[in-house]
Amino acid sequence: MKVFEVNGSTLCLALFVDVTNSNGIPGQQLSCPVLVCVCVCGELLDSMQGGTLEPEVALLNALLIPDVFPVLAAAHKTLAAKSRQSLTTRTLHSELVYNYSGSKHISESLKRCGISESSTYILVARFSASADEMTAIEKLIEGREIDLDDLEGNANQSQIQKHYKISSLELEISSLAEAITCRIAARDAM
Repeated sequence: MKVFEVNGSTLCLALFVDVTNSNGIPGQQLSCPVLVCVCVCGELLDSMQGGTLEPEVALLNALLIPDVFPVLAAAHKTLAAKSRQSLTTRTLHSELVYNYSGSKHISESLKRCGISESSTYILVARFSASADEMTAIEKLIEGREIDLDDLEGNANQSQIQKHYKISSLELEISSLAEAITCRIAARDAM
C-alpha cells in the first residue's frame, strides 16, 4: 500500500490479485495477464453499490490501469470538483472511478472502470485514509496484495486502447499512461 500526496490531501493505493470476495455464485473463467481463475467479487460489488462498504473506497478495474499517474490525475480532478462542491457522482470515491474513465456517462464509467462480479485484479483507492482505515482496507479485500509497479506489466493494452480510443499512431509519440491522462484532463473540454 502506497500513499501519494494529491492537492493537499492523501490518496492511499493498493493493488490486489486473486481477489475472491465471493457471494457463492459461480464466476466465469477469465483469462487475465496475471492469472486464470474462477471467482466472483460479488460481496465487494454489492457492498459498493449499496453504499455499505466500510471504509468507503474506490475499486477500479486494474486491467485498465497501466500506471499510477493517470489515477493521480483523476484524483486531482476529483479533489478539485470536491473543493468546488460540484461532484458529478454521489461520493468522492465513485467520482474517482468516474474521472478515471474519461467518459461523460456516469453509469457506463462506473461499469467499465469499476469492478464487476468477475473482477480478480483490482486497484483500491482511499482518500485521506487513517492508519485504522488502511488496516481495514487490507482486511476488506480477500486477495493477495502486490506492488504497484506491477500495473504496467499486467495492464490489458488492447482493452485500454479500445476503451479510450487510442490509436497505434498515438502510441508512437506517447505512452499508454500519457494518452489516458490526456483524455482524463480534456474530458470536460470535449
